[in-house]
Amino acid sequence: MSTTQSERLRGLLEPLIAARDLDLEEIEVTPAGKRRVLRIVVDSDEGVQLDECAELSREASQVLDDSDVMGGAPYTLEVTSPGADRPLTELRHYRRAVGRLIKAQLHEGGELVARIIAVDDSGLDLEVPGVKGRKPTARRVSFDEIAKARVELEFSRKTDKRDAQHDEKIDENKEEA
Repeated sequence: MSTTQSERLRGLLEPLIAARDLDLEEIEVTPAGKRRVLRIVVDSDEGVQLDECAELSREASQVLDDSDVMGGAPYTLEVTSPGADRPLTELRHYRRAVGRLIKAQLHEGGELVARIIAVDDSGLDLEVPGVKGRKPTARRVSFDEIAKARVELEFSRKTDKRDAQHDEKIDENKEEA
């Protein structure tokens, strides 16, 4: 996709997406046989629901049809949220991942697997899991130290007391409603 087309798409779609309190994470146009696929990736602090993607797809389709930004060649429009394994590249990505386990490649070399405890403008407060029965340790990592990072999927996360108490409060609030 040319920079000009990318900029025009972003300029056309960003206000539409921002009006829904969503962040435009990515715009990608790829060839798919005789057609092209325009993929719009959106996210928010609360996540993105399927219904929101469908509504945004209808609105974006109308806006795109009313413009010439995609030219005359046929294309398929996809509106989606980022996958669970997407790279963490922006401060907002790290903030949304608080409490999650991440894997980070460090510029100095080496790899770090740790849980994000807190995020500020300069870096992360992490909890590095203990090995062989040892207790977890706290570690501070600045964003300058991170070459790349992504969330690690956890299929059988062991919950701690704080998680259990939080879940109990949610259940109590549901019962009261």
